[in-house]
Amino acid sequence: MGTRVRHLRDDERGMSLALVGLGFIAFFAATTLAVDVGMFMVARAQAQNAADAGALAGAVALALDSFDDRSAGGPAVQSAVTTALQNPVVGAAVSVGPADVTFPVGPSGQSDRVRVDVLRASARDNPVPTLIGSLFGVHTIDIGANATAEAAPANAMTCVRPFTIPDRWIENNGNTTFERYDNRGRVLPNADVYLRPGDEGYEDVRYDSQRDRGTRLVLRAGTGGNIAPTMYYSWKMPEAIGGSYYEENIRACNQSVVTFGYVMQQEPGNMVGPTVQGINDLIAQDPDAYWDEAARVARSPLGRSPRIFPIPLYDPDEFDKGKQTGRNATLIVANWIGFFVEEAVGNEIYGRMTPILGTIDPNAGPAPEGAFPNAVRLVQ
Repeated sequence: MGTRVRHLRDDERGMSLALVGLGFIAFFAATTLAVDVGMFMVARAQAQNAADAGALAGAVALALDSFDDRSAGGPAVQSAVTTALQNPVVGAAVSVGPADVTFPVGPSGQSDRVRVDVLRASARDNPVPTLIGSLFGVHTIDIGANATAEAAPANAMTCVRPFTIPDRWIENNGNTTFERYDNRGRVLPNADVYLRPGDEGYEDVRYDSQRDRGTRLVLRAGTGGNIAPTMYYSWKMPEAIGGSYYEENIRACNQSVVTFGYVMQQEPGNMVGPTVQGINDLIAQDPDAYWDEAARVARSPLGRSPRIFPIPLYDPDEFDKGKQTGRNATLIVANWIGFFVEEAVGNEIYGRMTPILGTIDPNAGPAPEGAFPNAVRLVQ
């Protein structure tokens, strides 16, 4: 009897089945972990994409549509919510509403940031279901993400067109041209005054992206070195020179980065013809776009119409000083405006002032106070 008991005790038959069973359980658990955790990682990444897209859309609307309207029905909140909802998480929309869009204060001291929180969670009745975890009693999991974007002053621009008009000044001499210096560089009596970006009082004089939205401008070619509000001078963009290249830089987007303080070299020769031809070619790219009563560009199938572009504003003080003292008149970028071109009539170009987006050049220093364009970027 004892021998039989010892034999049964030492008998290893059937152990392989037990080990296989234990191994199968471990493999099944690992598979569950791999499948569900992998899905959760995908869901988390998709939620972050939704939050990022919503925050960027909100910041763009803040910069281009209305910087002051942060209400639930305003363009910034509505753009953020709509865009976030267009980015599903594991096949279903996230939960995001006006209350999930906030406007933190940025380093500038202004509420120029847009934060968006998105959720797929039990508290919102839309958690992410598990695939295999339900066999172990885990039926859903909560996923959430947030992102913050800012619409901060831009210190640089691309797609700049090769003509420039003067920045605004304080008019003291009673005519429509900037006059400050005599031929010896001395300040005239009742001289006009130019305040540069960052100077005290510039905010009250400058072109303002919101205050001047929709203002109609008529651009005319400059003559005789006069400095008039919308009289433009042609300038040579980097890389090449000549009428055909100049015209191409109006028709298309030159990716050269132009910063505050950039010295523009005047384009030699009469560029009226290439200017008008380039503008007409640009209009032909989006012929149905127009400026509507809501002070914006409408009926453009391209989303952001190519007929909207930046025009550099030159420093009229530096130009006048050079012109009057006999040296080369210097065109220095002082700021920009956004411009929607409507039509060219003869040698005149008609359009509307509009907000515009710029960029951040890390080597150019901070944008001065009063910069016209904003740059939109994710900061968190």
